[in-house]
Amino acid sequence: MVGTRPGLMRLAGVVVAVDQRLHRVSRGRLSLVAIAGLPSLRLTSTGRRSGLARQNNLLYLPHGTEFVLTGSNWGRSNHPAWAYNLRANSRATVTIRGREMAVRAREVTGAEYARLWSELLEFWPGYRMEREAAGRELPVFVLTPDP
Repeated sequence: MVGTRPGLMRLAGVVVAVDQRLHRVSRGRLSLVAIAGLPSLRLTSTGRRSGLARQNNLLYLPHGTEFVLTGSNWGRSNHPAWAYNLRANSRATVTIRGREMAVRAREVTGAEYARLWSELLEFWPGYRMEREAAGRELPVFVLTPDP
């Protein structure tokens, strides 16, 4: 599986740049992750320092009507900026296949974290490698549609 190959993490910058361009050109209908047959969303959060909208294309685990994200940051030692942003302001927006919706984020801990982490590893085994490379526990967030 390509997601469990360490070389993929070295290509993070290129993959992210190409994915952002593809998303922009397709008006949110395509991403590299989606082309690979995996669920992808575009998260728009508010920058905790700048107050500006920040966008990231992310792999997510579908969980009923919710979306589960993990802050792997491609195996880097620091959490991704979007995780800090969601901790500071739980309101965000996701765009999936061109459809936008408001969500509320919450970071999970304890038994819920353990259960979702197990589901995430079954869904994308590469997270194990990324956690080992990062040397940290990867944060897990559940995004719930905000009516």
